[in-house]
Amino acid sequence: MLGLLKGLDLNGTLPDEFGDLPYLQVLDLSRNYINGSIPAKFGRLSLTNLSLFGNRISGSIPDEISNISTLEELVLEANQLGEHLPSSLGKLSYLKRLVLSANNFTGPIPENFHNLKNLTDLIDGNNLSGKIPDWIGNWTKLEKLYLQGTSMDGPIPSIISQLKNLTELLISDLSGPTTSFPNLEHMNNLETLVMRNCSITGEIPEYIGYIESLKLLDLTFNRLNGKIPESFKQENKEKIKPDFMFLTNNSLTGEVPSWIISDTENNIDLSYNNFTRPPPGSCVYPVNLVSSYASSARDMTHWCLQKDLPCSGKAEHYSLYINCGGDKITSKKGEKYEKDDGIEGASQFSVDSTDKWAYSSTGVFIGNRHGSHLAKNESALNSTDAEIYQTARLAPISLKYYGLCLRKGPYKVRLYFAEIMFSNNQTFGSLGKRSFDVSIQGNVVLRDFNIMEEAKGAGNGINMDFDAYVDGSTLEIHLYWTGKGTNSIPEKGVYGPLISAIAVTPNFDPNPGLSVGGIIGIVIASCVVLILILVLLRMKGYLGGKDLEDTELRELGTGYFSLRQIKAATNNFDSANKIGEGGFGPVYKVVTDLDFHLTTGVQSDGSVIAVKQLSSKSKQGNREFVNEIGMISALQHPNLVKLYGCCIEGNQLLLIYEYLENNSLARALFGKCFTRILYFILLYFNNEYYDLSLSLDHL
Repeated sequence: MLGLLKGLDLNGTLPDEFGDLPYLQVLDLSRNYINGSIPAKFGRLSLTNLSLFGNRISGSIPDEISNISTLEELVLEANQLGEHLPSSLGKLSYLKRLVLSANNFTGPIPENFHNLKNLTDLIDGNNLSGKIPDWIGNWTKLEKLYLQGTSMDGPIPSIISQLKNLTELLISDLSGPTTSFPNLEHMNNLETLVMRNCSITGEIPEYIGYIESLKLLDLTFNRLNGKIPESFKQENKEKIKPDFMFLTNNSLTGEVPSWIISDTENNIDLSYNNFTRPPPGSCVYPVNLVSSYASSARDMTHWCLQKDLPCSGKAEHYSLYINCGGDKITSKKGEKYEKDDGIEGASQFSVDSTDKWAYSSTGVFIGNRHGSHLAKNESALNSTDAEIYQTARLAPISLKYYGLCLRKGPYKVRLYFAEIMFSNNQTFGSLGKRSFDVSIQGNVVLRDFNIMEEAKGAGNGINMDFDAYVDGSTLEIHLYWTGKGTNSIPEKGVYGPLISAIAVTPNFDPNPGLSVGGIIGIVIASCVVLILILVLLRMKGYLGGKDLEDTELRELGTGYFSLRQIKAATNNFDSANKIGEGGFGPVYKVVTDLDFHLTTGVQSDGSVIAVKQLSSKSKQGNREFVNEIGMISALQHPNLVKLYGCCIEGNQLLLIYEYLENNSLARALFGKCFTRILYFILLYFNNEYYDLSLSLDHL
């Protein structure tokens, strides 16, 4: 007798009266909306199959179920059952399938379960704790072992090598110390091998590549090292053997083989490793290689292959808006969200056309390998800015978004979520439970995040704000599935992280102008430059020097002539008036007139004076020139010519002397030769004593 009442959205509780049907062999009430507990009277039945998958049944599994000695299948997946697993279930010696995932069971696997020697399927994804027991080796008929999303500790026991009939081995997120790669050498029937985040170290064994039946290999988030085994290459083909291979977040080294680079199926993920000798080209490869090369290869590696995704240009961006899974939209606040409705696949790295952001997606949906990575809601949503929540991007394992070339500083990261793949009515479709972790810049900000619980139902939008700091130029937002929640509601393959939109805004003023320190620095620098200019002008005689020199000359009691007067008297230094050339410049003979007398005080009765023009080759400055005039003025002697005055304008230095003919006193007294000796003696004591030399020359 069969009781097939599945998929009818039945509600209410399980009636005790089912226990009064002694000939009932199959009771399938899966995919309904039944609540309450499992009646103890079910222990009277002679069932072979009991399936309550996808309901709201709560409480614990009654011990009376162990009285159904004929039971071969017990499917309680996706309910609200809890407490410890009853050890009495170990008495079900004919039990083949035990499916308990997506409930709330806790504690270790009961010791009595070692008696379940006919077990072919054990599927569990609860908060079970403790270690994977060694007696699991007794389950030699086991074909499917799922221990995903538990709280169990590693390592994976070596006894697992005795389970040679396994076709699907899925273990994830084990706690505890690191462990070596478990011995799977004789598991030649494996089709799916998932050992994700199990702290496995060492190299990938060569024999894994020789398992001909292997279609999916997931060793992500471990600590594997060494090279990718050559055994993964298909014989005589530039192609890898497994249909899907995910090795992201390990420490693999060496060169990525060409037969992997050339694989065009987009089903291989080698991101976040330590490979060397990167392939040529840009960031567009059939294989996901983002951040997969060692820091030592930085100089010859494209930016997307390097650690931390450094900015390839100038870090100038400070905001980012992404409509995940959808087209361009503008929010009610005027924020322009860029579209994200592009490439889908089991392993993708895609850079937006603006080069402002990118995403990396990893994984294939178990049970639906062609499941979409984009979701779209067709009904109305109960949210402000509902358009933002209308679409979403999701991933089976890992989904990362990157803000690229961002300015260094603090940011506010706003994440938008809405559960648009489950219904919000009292049907089986509303019983899905999505759970995942969220990290920003490597820090976990949401753990076991359930969108429906946080938003109070499906179709309700919610946004959450987080602070983040960009120290380099890249912001990383990572959504990761930890194996928890349902994966078959409303259909197989609906699970994993999901996000509707991302907004990144600066917690600093992107256009601040000058800071106080900057202003002070500019003022100080300007003052220094101004002072230097003034000093330079003064040294050159263009600024303030004349007034000072006039004052000093008046105090010396000597005359001061203007350059205009001297030019007029010498006929602009006409060579016809030149009477000699001393060591420090030419000497001009000037006959005074009335105009020169009135302006200078020199006699205008045709008296003759001498004008000495200092050569530009002299290193003497204006102040030194004035000082020496003072010295000469103080020298009064009948045998020295009289100094009438001087002229200082710009770089022109001139002396005005009394003119005497007939050679010099030195030549008259000592002769021509001695005069030269005396000249050089004076030059030795003062390289600029041209005035004394001039006096001697004209005595």
